[in-house]
Amino acid sequence: MSGAAPPAFLVDPALAAVLAALPDARVVGGAVRDWLAGRAVSDIDIATALPPDAVTAALHRAGLRAVPTGMDHGTVTAVSDGRGFEVTTLRRDVETDGRHAVVAFTDDWQADAARRDFTINAMSLARDGTVFDYFGGRADLAAGIVRFVGDPATRIAEDALRILRFFRFHARYGRGAPDPAALSAIRAGVPGLRILSAERVWSELRRILLAPDPTGSVALMAAAGVLDAILPDGADPAALERLVGAGGPIDPLLRLAALSTGIPETVAARLRLSGAEQERLEALRTGRVPAPDADDAALRRLLADEPAETLIGRAWLAGGADPGWPALRKRLSMLAQPVFPLEGRDVLALGLPEGPRVGALLRAVRRWWRDGGCVADAAACRAELRRQVNQQPR
Repeated sequence: MSGAAPPAFLVDPALAAVLAALPDARVVGGAVRDWLAGRAVSDIDIATALPPDAVTAALHRAGLRAVPTGMDHGTVTAVSDGRGFEVTTLRRDVETDGRHAVVAFTDDWQADAARRDFTINAMSLARDGTVFDYFGGRADLAAGIVRFVGDPATRIAEDALRILRFFRFHARYGRGAPDPAALSAIRAGVPGLRILSAERVWSELRRILLAPDPTGSVALMAAAGVLDAILPDGADPAALERLVGAGGPIDPLLRLAALSTGIPETVAARLRLSGAEQERLEALRTGRVPAPDADDAALRRLLADEPAETLIGRAWLAGGADPGWPALRKRLSMLAQPVFPLEGRDVLALGLPEGPRVGALLRAVRRWWRDGGCVADAAACRAELRRQVNQQPR
């Protein structure tokens, strides 16, 4: 426990109103961690010893809305100045099965902190700036160590997702060698990953890939057998390292496309990607890759069929030592996507009846437009259409 000047985010009137309504409440978890790490504080979670019905009553007395968002788990959302703050009653674990926990309410702050995964996430902050740190999280944060609260094997047995969370937090807060006790427990706990839903696995893997540089964590995942467990169809950490090393964007789908070597459709099914995510993964891993020495006409032809984002993504994945790749990506981003200027009504305007011939003529003129570098305007395309109509037998 330590005292210090309250951080600036505690002065926020909306948050201050909630804390004033719940005098024993503290900010917990990620907000405390990020403040101590000198990072921006975004999501703010609050804990209190008051049971949910007492929290609701206290908020109402203070003129604040209380939304019962998770009463069974002790969570009430306090609405202050139009913003929501989750307020959760202190809890202790009664029973766990590797996926879900049965909890009971408590007034013991240390017991609540003990059920959190890592020491850096187990700290709490009173509104006067006092930090409560029962497990050495502040020292671990300063040292860049991600360490489980309590016995690592026990914590992993309680929830196997903590294996992936370890690598997520190591990617963002870890420095140097990881905690050996944690890695040992993770290796032993890999079989437990099988009981996790694909959605939970992808949610955590996505967050790992959103780190500024996830390559160290991904390499550790490979060494511990975790990568084989979640991407059994194949993974190539070196390809991800090349992408990140080249300055590729912080884009989890692009990074997944670099890391995974399995058939995109299979990877998407295994991770239960959304339809849009699967479509993009398949587009990044298949299709034509623009060449660094391609002229503008060739690039316009590609852009006429596919968005620049997809082509740039493929260029990131394919880019090697050739210095032409950065220039290619810049050219693709600057070229406007060509749009074929004719529609079916342009064919009908020439007196042709509706039918298969309309589509055939449009496709023929579009091939002509595309072969010419996609620069012909509507007037030129209509002239070509008339030529095609006169040329084809009626």
